[in-house]
Amino acid sequence: MDLNRIINLIEDRFSCNLVDRHLHALEKVVKHYQFGFPIKDLVQVFKILNICAEKVRDQDDYVQPICDILKLCGLPFLMEKSSDESNFTQVVSESISQMEYYPTSKRYNMRMIEESGVVETLVMGLTLVGSQPEVKLWIIQTLQCLSHSSAMNCNLMLNAQAASKICRILNDPDPSGQLLFWSSEVLWNLLELASKKELVDQLSDFECINVLKEAFLNQMVNGYSHAGRQLRNDLLVITTSLAEHPTIPMIETGFTKLLIMFAAFPEVKSHNPLVHGLKISSSHEDFEMKKIFFNLLIALANDLASIQLLSEGGALLALFHYVKPNEKPGIRDWSPAQFEELQLHALSTLISVAPVMVDDYMNCQGNTQLLLLLDWCVNQDAYFGKGNSFHAAGGRGSKKAQMHYCLRLLRSMTSLGEELIIQNLHDQGAIPQLLDILKDMTSSSVEETKINLDIQTDILIILSSICEHDIHGKELFAAFGVEILIKLLKIDPNKFYSGMGHNKLILSTIDCIWCCIVGCYIAEDSFLEKGGIFLFLDFLEASSKLIHNLILGTLLELCDNTKTIHHINVWRGKNDSTAASLLLHLWRKEEKEMRVKRDTEGRILDAKKPLTGIMQDEYGTTLLPASHLSPAVIDVSENTRVKIYSIFCKLGFEDLPGLAARDYATLAIVHRYLDFKVGCIWNEIDKELKQEAVHPINLDLESMHSIVKHFENLGRQVAHHQTDILENQQKQDLFEEQKMYAEIQHNHKQSELFKTSWEKYVARTSNHESLKEAKKFQEQMIEFSKLKRKDQNINVHQTHIPGLHTTGFWGRLVTIETTPPELLGGPFSPVNLKVKGTCRESTAMKNGDAGNKPCSLSVK
Repeated sequence: MDLNRIINLIEDRFSCNLVDRHLHALEKVVKHYQFGFPIKDLVQVFKILNICAEKVRDQDDYVQPICDILKLCGLPFLMEKSSDESNFTQVVSESISQMEYYPTSKRYNMRMIEESGVVETLVMGLTLVGSQPEVKLWIIQTLQCLSHSSAMNCNLMLNAQAASKICRILNDPDPSGQLLFWSSEVLWNLLELASKKELVDQLSDFECINVLKEAFLNQMVNGYSHAGRQLRNDLLVITTSLAEHPTIPMIETGFTKLLIMFAAFPEVKSHNPLVHGLKISSSHEDFEMKKIFFNLLIALANDLASIQLLSEGGALLALFHYVKPNEKPGIRDWSPAQFEELQLHALSTLISVAPVMVDDYMNCQGNTQLLLLLDWCVNQDAYFGKGNSFHAAGGRGSKKAQMHYCLRLLRSMTSLGEELIIQNLHDQGAIPQLLDILKDMTSSSVEETKINLDIQTDILIILSSICEHDIHGKELFAAFGVEILIKLLKIDPNKFYSGMGHNKLILSTIDCIWCCIVGCYIAEDSFLEKGGIFLFLDFLEASSKLIHNLILGTLLELCDNTKTIHHINVWRGKNDSTAASLLLHLWRKEEKEMRVKRDTEGRILDAKKPLTGIMQDEYGTTLLPASHLSPAVIDVSENTRVKIYSIFCKLGFEDLPGLAARDYATLAIVHRYLDFKVGCIWNEIDKELKQEAVHPINLDLESMHSIVKHFENLGRQVAHHQTDILENQQKQDLFEEQKMYAEIQHNHKQSELFKTSWEKYVARTSNHESLKEAKKFQEQMIEFSKLKRKDQNINVHQTHIPGLHTTGFWGRLVTIETTPPELLGGPFSPVNLKVKGTCRESTAMKNGDAGNKPCSLSVK
């Protein structure tokens, strides 16, 4: 039957809509091939199926012909020649793969396959087709297809020992040359989707790793084609994933040593004949292989047993070949973009590998090379970073990515605390060099980006590691670094949760103050002179509780300098608060979070447990070995109270400025913190002895009870003292209130008296009768004030002038105030008016201007 004619009939544009004609032709096909399809016609048959599947979207009549054809596909395929089975193997395989799409969805088909467990049968079939490479390849291809996106199929395959079986056939004879490729694809799928533990267990034997080693070595040495290099890289990725697990016998099979040799080639010369003819170009596949080798070195460094082999293979020396300025692309003529990516990748690898290979790091003069690279990063030469890789994020068009990873590597090395590394950095002038970079990075012109904040953080951590135990280093830091820390202390604490890295920068700044300033009087004095304590307390007041412990610890260390105490007492915060009131506020806030039993005024409610929180009390007493700390001791390190108490020990507990009554009540508890803590420990001892059923002798028992009772009485005394403080304050507040009200009443009374006096004065001046009454009242008062009994030897003088009708006190000279002379000017000014005894007539008076004039009247 001519199937091509039917295909043309269905596809032809003139007859594509003749559905009835198409269905009639398809019925003929089903009837003609009712005993099965010949292998040679499968291509045309499945092409018809594909066309019908497309037409089903618009016309449901094609569903039945598709089902009928698929039923016929369930019959054995027919051969016209004995060679058809081998000649059409690929056709049959692809045809069967397409069947899963008709007529149900791909997802439904995959679910049915998963539930059937057919993959387990296929894996078991691998052991039965050892002499049939074509069938073996067919099974592997099918397994690759079924494991591509199904975790369930991958785990079912592992149940049938798929990883072990597939790994063992990697190097089996394969005329097609595709077995290794498809097998590696299956292993990759298993690594990504299946249980990693089960897979590692299956591959943890010498035979599997030896087969994998031989397969990789063959592709590494003989894989010159594009596909061969890709396959080599795939095997290397699989090997890298396995190398992360110490149970894989990589070292025992010699695979690790072989891999290190290839990873260090050609940067490190080797006399091994395997690398004599090896060529590594700048092609994409070789470039990817180099990066995979870097990842492999990180995986190997996680196993301490591989460290010696890494050292012997020159792994660090190979990596440091890329720690150089980018002007010279270096070995193998990498392109600038490739060299930049390899350089950043090598630095990233060194961050993980170098800390476990300190001797090799020093032999490679690692500090020197990194400081030289840093010097290149900060110079003003034109450089345009490509920034195309993951490690170059944030550094495109600049050298910031190189600076970032260079500093991150120095940070990893200095954090080890190795005296040799730190001293070497100090001798090479790392402190001023790093401070110069930090100064530039903290200038106002530099944008606050994530990479810039990370660079600043790394520099501060490096400086802290170098200066922590070196007085000379702290003195050197004081000359250049105090100003920078002052600037960093002005960071807004609200940025702590910005997500850009301000939290790390803030913490590293405080740590740098602790490590680079505390303990050196030159640095401390410089810090104090620049207002560091004021900024530090401002930061404490505005910052999150998460960093209070670190800030208070640093502040406590600074209090060893006597000058610090004055700065703390002088400081004023929001609402004119003092440092003492701030510390007591933090104490109350800490106890509130701990849920310590206090009343609304902060008084002790439980004299037996004056410092214990509810959560700690509910935890109860747990029997612990003597080497373990008790809850009362652990509490000291878990909150800030002990640091606040220690700071008050430096400041003193008396004559503290700016404290309210509630603050003094809290201060009473702070003052007795150490005594209360000792009492808590004795309570724990008492409970533990009872819980362990240990009975001390009577003398010890009485002594312990006396001690516990003493601290309980101390708690009651402090509670009474707090009550006295609060009551005295209440009385003082009441007294001040009464005093204020008395002052208000006095002011009102004075106002009333003034008003009455003014009204009387107006009445005297406007009503003659009132003036006479006032005169009479005045004379009566004068008479009442005279002595009733007169002494004959005393001369009594008259106190009034006859005929004078005034109510004021009399005298010889009466001054009548009128318009000030300064306002009149002219002849009425003080210069022209000379008054002596009597008022003289002026020129203006002669001219008839007898208006307002100043004068004095002599009364005789």
